[in-house]
Amino acid sequence: QVQLVESGGGLVQAGESLRLSCAASGSIFITNSMGWYRQAPGKQRELVAAITSGGSTNYADSVKGRFTISRDNAKNTVYLQMNSLKPEDTAVYYCNAQTISWSQRHFASWGQGTQVTVSS
Repeated sequence: QVQLVESGGGLVQAGESLRLSCAASGSIFITNSMGWYRQAPGKQRELVAAITSGGSTNYADSVKGRFTISRDNAKNTVYLQMNSLKPEDTAVYYCNAQTISWSQRHFASWGQGTQVTVSS
């Protein structure tokens, strides 16, 4: 089993910044891709940003230039620095991790979600 614990959400005004963190723990031998998704009310969950174990990144067009994803492989932790936040960034943000256990089982795990609210 793998547990993902997120932190860093909150209420900010448009133009401000937030930093999300997500720490993975449990039966982990290898952590492959880690990423952040978000889901706004009435909308489908969408990819915000992802990062491979080698550091390659992928961003949604709507956040390019404003958000930066990074990771600390030694801590199995992924971060999302969100700058110049807009009201349309308001959503529940979920962490995702693709891991392999010592017994070679593959897991795709989700965090519990953290609310980000941006007021205009």
